[in-house]
Amino acid sequence: MGQRAVRSRRTLFEREGELAAADEALNELTGLREDGTEASERPRGALLAFAGRAGIGKTTLLAEVRRRAAAQGCTVLSARGGDQEQGVAFHVARQLLQPQLAGIAEAELRAQLGSWYAIVGPALGLCAPSEGAPPDQQGLRDGLDWVLTHLAVQRAPMVLVLDDAHWADPESLSWLAAFAPRVEELPLLLAVAYRPDELPDHAEAFRSLPGRAGLRPLDLEPLSAAAVADLVREDLGTQADDVFCRECWAVTAGNPFEAVELTAKVRDRGLVPTEEGAHLLRDLAAAVKGSGLIARLERLGASTVRFAWACAVLGTEIPPTLAAAVAGLGSEEAADAADALRGARILAGADTLEFVHPLIATAVYRAIPAAVRVALHGQAAWCVINEGLGPSAAARHLMETHPEGDNWVVQQLRAAARETQRAGAPDAARRYLARALREPPPLKERAAVLHELGCASLLTEPATTVNHLRAALEEPITDPELRHNIVYRLSQVLAHSDRLAEASETLAREIRVTGDARVRLRMQSEQFMWDAFRADEPDSPARSRRLARLADRLTGRDLTERYVIGLRAWDATLRGEPAHVALHHAERALAGGIRWAEADRGFEVPVLVALTFMYADRPGRTEELFAAGIADFESQGWHGAHLSFGYTLLGYVRYRRGRLAEAEDFARAGLRLAERVGARTPVHWYAVGVIIQILLARGRVTEAAQIGEDHAFGAPFPAAVTFPDVQTVHGELLLARGLTKEAAAELEAAGRRLDPRGMRNPSWCPWQLHLARAEKHDAPERAVATALEAVHRARQFGAPSAVGQALRAAADVSSGSTRVKLLEESVSHLERSPAAYELACALVALGTELRRSGSPKEAAEHLYRGLDAAMQCGADGLGDEARAELAAAGLRPRRLHSTETDTLTARERAAAALTARGRTTTEVAEELGTEEPTVVRLLSAVYRKVGTDRTGLAAALGQQTAR
Repeated sequence: MGQRAVRSRRTLFEREGELAAADEALNELTGLREDGTEASERPRGALLAFAGRAGIGKTTLLAEVRRRAAAQGCTVLSARGGDQEQGVAFHVARQLLQPQLAGIAEAELRAQLGSWYAIVGPALGLCAPSEGAPPDQQGLRDGLDWVLTHLAVQRAPMVLVLDDAHWADPESLSWLAAFAPRVEELPLLLAVAYRPDELPDHAEAFRSLPGRAGLRPLDLEPLSAAAVADLVREDLGTQADDVFCRECWAVTAGNPFEAVELTAKVRDRGLVPTEEGAHLLRDLAAAVKGSGLIARLERLGASTVRFAWACAVLGTEIPPTLAAAVAGLGSEEAADAADALRGARILAGADTLEFVHPLIATAVYRAIPAAVRVALHGQAAWCVINEGLGPSAAARHLMETHPEGDNWVVQQLRAAARETQRAGAPDAARRYLARALREPPPLKERAAVLHELGCASLLTEPATTVNHLRAALEEPITDPELRHNIVYRLSQVLAHSDRLAEASETLAREIRVTGDARVRLRMQSEQFMWDAFRADEPDSPARSRRLARLADRLTGRDLTERYVIGLRAWDATLRGEPAHVALHHAERALAGGIRWAEADRGFEVPVLVALTFMYADRPGRTEELFAAGIADFESQGWHGAHLSFGYTLLGYVRYRRGRLAEAEDFARAGLRLAERVGARTPVHWYAVGVIIQILLARGRVTEAAQIGEDHAFGAPFPAAVTFPDVQTVHGELLLARGLTKEAAAELEAAGRRLDPRGMRNPSWCPWQLHLARAEKHDAPERAVATALEAVHRARQFGAPSAVGQALRAAADVSSGSTRVKLLEESVSHLERSPAAYELACALVALGTELRRSGSPKEAAEHLYRGLDAAMQCGADGLGDEARAELAAAGLRPRRLHSTETDTLTARERAAAALTARGRTTTEVAEELGTEEPTVVRLLSAVYRKVGTDRTGLAAALGQQTAR
């Protein structure tokens, strides 16, 4: 941005309103009043956006904002989008953040950035990309958020200035637009300028300013005739008469850039600024832009023109030596050309050259003959590589060249794509590889390029990825490992696109022709996994038998074998084999270690192994595995679908343990991440299903129904198996709303889908339990039979929580002494399980039945226990039910009491106090200056120590204060 700073500072005419807004924002940022005294309110940031057409004065205005910010002691970060650099990923982010971090020693930088070093370092050019899977785009944005937030707090007050935002690269602009609403909570002023008709859709946030300027950007208008007259007289002296000044305004249409350039031309020509010379102004104005500017450039000589063309191709921040190399000029000839262009007000700067204005840069670039322009880009690419700036810097130039079958071009583009992909910019990598494919590459390398292109498109364009990978398999492939990797990736993207049958068939075809036994085993394990998720698998029992025979022969010597054994554990869980069998295989799978963030494998099997422990009533082990897995995701910068699955399923684990408030916090965090990934994606189905199930357990049926409506939670359901099974959850929601016939139809459909596949474990999918309740009114005998069949299946599995839950469902559809006996047995089993919510339900149901059968003393004992358990779980609706039963028995509910809370740490107490006042976990995280998962962990500790949930925090903390 230094090219315009060298120009003499001039008066800003008719920009009083914009400067007043900037001054107000700076005063609030620095904590000063207009009179310079310190304000009582804490400093706060803001977003200022200046919009207007080219030449309207946006850059000059931003320069004045920078000057005033620096005068008030602010740290100023500056960047500028460039027409030629729009395709260079993170170009703007690097301009902003790299100067603040580049001078720090590596060890200190690692310590300062912590776990974010390997995630944001490559994007900002601070370190080379590491091997392995790159961060996802959301994880990278979160890392950039953290870096900018950290700098803003550490070097407050801070002003970030972005000029020509419409030309910023998509990666940087999307990040800043998403970050913009947060600036008011930081000591950071973000000032941007852009051309409104060229601002891309992903930067729409800049058009709506939070809390300032009437919720709109500040539109810069052309100067009035009076303002242009003042500008002319400031430059040319007071002798400029009114006719001359008005003609200046007429020929420039009040455009400040054109007016300034026009006065410079008048001065160069020695024209007297009076009415007599006014008729010459139109011709002089034409020379300022377009063809007139080019004619003026051409008069400077061929060498100078070629140097200007080279600079236009290179874009911004141009090293003179590099421009000379691209232009093919010697050092002295290049220096003369640079001097001539500075004298003509086309270029500015010394060590680094810049065009005086983007309008000039655009005009020069467009004036280059097409064939010459292509040749100059090719020369620029070669020079950039020769200077050691790397393939990523050369790639944007290669994108402008014509395909000629040059393998050097292909190799440079592939190298640039690898760097960019690992830095977290898959869209840019995809563009480079698509261009490499058009070169084209040698026939023997075409499959590899298609494979790389498919991998780059995986997260953003799965359908395109499938096409690329299938095309790769049609090419001649001499490297067997490459073919295998293409098949693995193709099956993965098909499965994640809800095309599980195609994923399985792809692997099956390759298994038949693969000679390597270890590769065949890997493919079999992948096929077993996708078949396990298929809702339309034609012969699931046969697959289960094959899997069992294979897993029993394996020892777990490598990751592939452990994956097969892990799938065996999960299959045993689904089929309802004895829980100890499932646990045995799960422990075998873990014996050699299974990481969740393996670069070339999915995370599905590690998750299934972890959930096996949960369904077998060992949720503590599940949570240990989830904690390690989520830490893996976060260390890799996987903050999209992976982290959403982690939080959602961890919420599901907490739900199964009866810790409903914590479960809701985790599930909502997972849902927020899932919404970023997209509606009706697998991760979205999981998140919505879990949050609905939790809300139903908490007694918030209306809210659960609204969530379902908001997220289109209903048929058609996904082809993939989910947990909880979303069709069953939908049936449960219908039942809770009193729509018993609709619920029965939905649950029967779930049974018809799952039973033939051998998925008989009611602990995993309790469709029979809910169906029995739905059938109770119209078909009571069938309801009892359905429930007892579920009890039989639960006893086969043997987990106390499964048996207890099934017995309670059987009691719900039974009557008399049978009902009491079933409930007593249910309580007995659930007391030996971690299912606290199910135990609370059984206790309240047993107490209710005993009260109605004339046993008030026993009823009271169970109702009081059930009430306390419900409140500990956060099951508000169940608590209300228990209180109503106690009142019907003439008893008063005990007051909710807390355990000792003096052990709370300061951060736990702060998180608890904010939560007790109704703040969300997101708001608590912002208040405490930490991340949302940290808040969830703090609250989890609080709930354990206080012995209550969110609803009881206020009372518990109040009692502690009283002590």
